[in-house]
Amino acid sequence: MFSDFAFKIFNESIDKYHVLDNVYQAFNNPYPKDEIAHLLYRKNWIDTVQWHYEDIIRDPNIDPVDALDLKRKIDASNQDRTDLVEYIDSYFLNKYQSVQVKDNATINTESPAWAIDRLSILALKVYHMQEEVTRTDASEDHKQKCSNKLAVLLEQKKDLSTAIDQLLADIEAGNKYMKVYKQMKMYNDDELNPVLRAK
Repeated sequence: MFSDFAFKIFNESIDKYHVLDNVYQAFNNPYPKDEIAHLLYRKNWIDTVQWHYEDIIRDPNIDPVDALDLKRKIDASNQDRTDLVEYIDSYFLNKYQSVQVKDNATINTESPAWAIDRLSILALKVYHMQEEVTRTDASEDHKQKCSNKLAVLLEQKKDLSTAIDQLLADIEAGNKYMKVYKQMKMYNDDELNPVLRAK
């Protein structure tokens, strides 16, 4: 199943990041550029680094200049994330381009790649909640609460994985069709953001 394949790659990325656990570490993708695994690994690496950016920026004692620099990094990361989702959707569009779409086929509320984006974030939630469950400096009450939350996250993983695999099966069978709308982010555009335009 594609969801199992993707989740395995997401976990590889997360584990690799946490060897150094540093947002400024070098990124090395172990998969060839022409493979979907390359896109999935890159996608999760972006998510993982951004997860830790978000931790850092919430430090109440962060220097304002550092916070602004980090905000810029988060903005750039969000753009990279969106770009990767579109690349992943392009992979699926290409893969299923010869499928004969049935007359009664329907469109899904989100594209396969946006569902896979949620699975990548879910992999991070599972990893970090598992960390809380096994924390040696945490109270038993804290660990039990986190264990309960982890169980919910794992149920979400099962449900989301099933939904992704069903969606891909439906597209392959012609029961659903893909339509990808490129993200039209306005805040980075000199012409569309009134603050940038005024400069």
